[in-house]
Amino acid sequence: MILTIDVGNTNVVLGCVEDGVVVSRSRLATNTSDLPNDYAMKMRQSFAFDSIDYHEFEGAILSSVVPQVNRAIRSAVRKLTGLECIIVGAGIKTGVNVKIDDPGTLAGDLITGTVGALSMYKPPIIIVDMGTATTIVAVDKDGAYIGGAIIPGVNLSFEALSQGTSLLPNISIEAPRKCIATNTVDSMKSGAVFGTAAMIDGMIERMEAELGQPATVIATGGLSGGIIPYCKHEIKHEPDLLLKGLAILYQKNAKPKKQNR
Repeated sequence: MILTIDVGNTNVVLGCVEDGVVVSRSRLATNTSDLPNDYAMKMRQSFAFDSIDYHEFEGAILSSVVPQVNRAIRSAVRKLTGLECIIVGAGIKTGVNVKIDDPGTLAGDLITGTVGALSMYKPPIIIVDMGTATTIVAVDKDGAYIGGAIIPGVNLSFEALSQGTSLLPNISIEAPRKCIATNTVDSMKSGAVFGTAAMIDGMIERMEAELGQPATVIATGGLSGGIIPYCKHEIKHEPDLLLKGLAILYQKNAKPKKQNR
């Protein structure tokens, strides 16, 4: 069983992957002030809740967009399991041709999602990842990562809207009964859900035009389940995309085990 760790700006997602299947997943809050012991305690509690024996892990891999917490999480994994995390970053074997201006700047979550997507679908592929930020990236017909777009996430956008205005409240991100809303809260919800869905549809159309053909569209990320059903394009929801991609990257980069003679 492989421990896969996806560190985002809001949450740390822990995945337990066995034979390519995600058998357990849990979330911890990303906290840059947490010490290794803090993360170790939270991980142990999470594993216990899911009846996961952390001594059974044979390997661990970490993808992070918050470098400040990497050392603490790696140390926490070492304390619990005795394992050293493989870090997704420059120099890691991915099997993906990266065609951007500076491949060394590509974030670990983007290449991880690409690896996961290519393991399940034929290219071209468009991947929508909805978290603190929304990323929409494209993989061409040859399976090469060719770039994409970064957009403020829907929660982040509407928190900023509420904080930057006097009369607009904080809202929950859920669809109102209709797009043409008749009160302030529902008007904000309409913009958050229907507006974001329309933006995603529009970006898909523009990217498919640049790709020169229709693409398989995949959505992942903690906020995708509440937005994607309102898109007009056919979009495949893969909530465990990054955890599966991490497990594949672990297999590509793990050192062979020494056999006892």
